[in-house]
Amino acid sequence: MKLYYSPGACNLSPHIVLLEAGLDAELVRVDLKSKLTEHGEDFNAINPKGYVPALLLDDGEVLTEGPAIVQYLADLRPDSQLAPAWGTRERSRLHEWLNFIGTELHKSFSPLFRAQSEEWREVAIANLKRRFTYVAAHLKSHDYLLGERFSVADAYLFTVMSWGPKVGFDLSPWPALVAFQQRVGARPAVQAALQQEGLAA
Repeated sequence: MKLYYSPGACNLSPHIVLLEAGLDAELVRVDLKSKLTEHGEDFNAINPKGYVPALLLDDGEVLTEGPAIVQYLADLRPDSQLAPAWGTRERSRLHEWLNFIGTELHKSFSPLFRAQSEEWREVAIANLKRRFTYVAAHLKSHDYLLGERFSVADAYLFTVMSWGPKVGFDLSPWPALVAFQQRVGARPAVQAALQQEGLAA
């Protein structure tokens, strides 16, 4: 397999899951401005959506969208227990969290990475504060989103939360979020993914 990535983008989530599951994949860096891979390939020909992550499977198919990729990887190694079994209520809870992170957190960060008016920025910040207040309330009584076991949803939440310092969004008002970020950040697979993407020493 090949994971197409750009350092610090949302591909960090499937990168973490690959390592947590003990799966092998070649990392291929993508310049999102030029849309060229580090080998000079046209990334748009690989993923016409033009953004990362994209996972090239062994049979030549390409899978896109982070929540789909992380579940696919977890299901390749069910013994890793990174995702509950299909057909269970717990799997539906996983879908619930992945959708919430993708639509309410991930996309709420997007305007903060682009030049916007201060009024627009204030709206985005206010929205993030409401959403993170909800997540923090849940994490006050849970180590991870699904309870006491790390899952693919935690990899995604960690990735999105890591963008806070880059856009001036302070997570310190929510101690439960800070503790979660430290707990997940200390995992060996997370440390390895950060190092491989050049995001940690």
